[in-house]
Amino acid sequence: MHTRRIFWQIYPSYLIITILSLAAVFLISTRTMTRFYHTQTGKSLGLQAVFIEEKVRNLFRSANTEELARMAESLGERTPERVTLILPDGTVVGDSEMEYREMGNHRDRPEISSALAGNPGESIRFSNTLKKNMMYVAVPVRHEGRVIGAVRVAMPLNAMNQIFGEVQHQIVLGGLVVLLFAAILSLLVSRRISRPLERIKRGAERFAQGDFSSRLHDGGSIEIGSLAETMNKMAAQLEERLQTVSEERNQREAILSSMVEGVLAVDTNGHIISMNKAVARFFNVFQPETAQGRSLEEVFRNVTLQRFVAEVLEGQETRECELTVQNNETYYLQARAANLLGVQGRRIGAVVVFNDVSRLRRLENLRRDFVANVSHELKTPITSIKGFVETLLDGAMKNPEEAERFLKIVARHADRLNAIIEDLLMLSRLEQGGKEAMEMQPTGLCGIVNSAVEVCAQRAAAKNIAVNIECADELTATVNPPLIEQALINLVGNAVKYSVNGKNITVSARAEKGGVVLSVEDQGYGIEEKHLERLFERFYRVDKGRSRQEGGTGLGLSIVKHIAQAHGGTVSVESVYGRGSTFSIFLPSV
Repeated sequence: MHTRRIFWQIYPSYLIITILSLAAVFLISTRTMTRFYHTQTGKSLGLQAVFIEEKVRNLFRSANTEELARMAESLGERTPERVTLILPDGTVVGDSEMEYREMGNHRDRPEISSALAGNPGESIRFSNTLKKNMMYVAVPVRHEGRVIGAVRVAMPLNAMNQIFGEVQHQIVLGGLVVLLFAAILSLLVSRRISRPLERIKRGAERFAQGDFSSRLHDGGSIEIGSLAETMNKMAAQLEERLQTVSEERNQREAILSSMVEGVLAVDTNGHIISMNKAVARFFNVFQPETAQGRSLEEVFRNVTLQRFVAEVLEGQETRECELTVQNNETYYLQARAANLLGVQGRRIGAVVVFNDVSRLRRLENLRRDFVANVSHELKTPITSIKGFVETLLDGAMKNPEEAERFLKIVARHADRLNAIIEDLLMLSRLEQGGKEAMEMQPTGLCGIVNSAVEVCAQRAAAKNIAVNIECADELTATVNPPLIEQALINLVGNAVKYSVNGKNITVSARAEKGGVVLSVEDQGYGIEEKHLERLFERFYRVDKGRSRQEGGTGLGLSIVKHIAQAHGGTVSVESVYGRGSTFSIFLPSV
């Protein structure tokens, strides 16, 4: 349906009403004046006809046609009206403007017929004789109650039409003036009505665009003022509600973004409604903000997830499953899905919550590995001790030399068991105590470095290895000295253990931004890159046979890591296979 501006609905309507009103006034006034003029003219002609009837009555009674003809001519000279005298049979016996002998019988004329019947007659018609529109009025001529003739007085209507034309011209001019004023007034009224509505429309458009700062102030009328005030209230309420909705949305997005759990919502057609950053991280979605409205298959290439969501959308109950996602790293996810309900409890989709259990899985794997490694590490010396004790009991004790050799082996394995237990206890204390349980004090690092090197000096000398120390005397840090010394002993001991004879080891301490770094650099065998990630795990060995031959427990680097973490620091390793390794401990400033 075609719509127009309210101005073009109001203004033309006013003009049409004005024009129709002026036309009606023109027609009514013209008809009224015409009828009035005809009535007045008829009365005037009737009076003249009666006056003439009195003068010619005796002539009709004597039937003197010659005198009647002369009387008609005489009356025509004294009055502008046309005077005609007619006998009862319709014969014209006198006329003031025409030769009466040439005029036909007038008995069939309406006004004559009425007059000869005894009643005054009136008629307006075109005169064939004068070729003009005429108004005729005829009265009967009576004698002793008998009609003996008729007197007709006629007047041309040209003068009256001329007067009517002038009057109509004046009416038209007046109507045009009135129409002009009405058009101007209608324009002002229409603009007065439409302009406030247009301003209200523009204000409503601003409200629709989210600009609620402006207010409407149109008070041209009570209705428009009330409309503007109502729209202002509506804008204020919309602003408040939108602000509430925006705050709730921001809170919801902040909560979803900060959640470590992934949250994914889909509609009943499997199109994504929303998802948080955790889901994008789990499934490696690069642009999660563009995923809204797209299908699940288009965004996620995980068939298990697609099938799981489809099953939830088909059913009504809550479902659970486990997913393994391989991206830059492996994620083990526990997914729980439920119906997403809308207004009046109607189902509008499904929501899936992903819990990242990767750390638990890794810890479980570490626990299993730890148990297996501890069992394996303890089983070897225990088996050896048991075997040699049984050998002694079987008679080897009677041979002093064999007994002594066996007992030394038992003692060595007992020392190994003791070392493993001591290392495990230390790890336990480090994990349970933390930084708060340790006694921290400002300490010069050069002294700790020198003490650690001295402990390992004998083993280094046995392999002809020189240990170089790089440390500024004024370098200090707030640490637990025994633990830091133990960490350095472990690192230097490993460097000596896995270095080639005659190679050098460098132990350094230096200040860096935010703390200090303790490093042990060797020129040993080096470590392959595949082992670096798990190097600090308990009982993890790069070369298991060689490590046990060297007498290690498999817990030294794990102890170093926990000592660094207990100080709030970190441990790292850089290694090139076949060229050596560098182990570093970063200790932050307190």
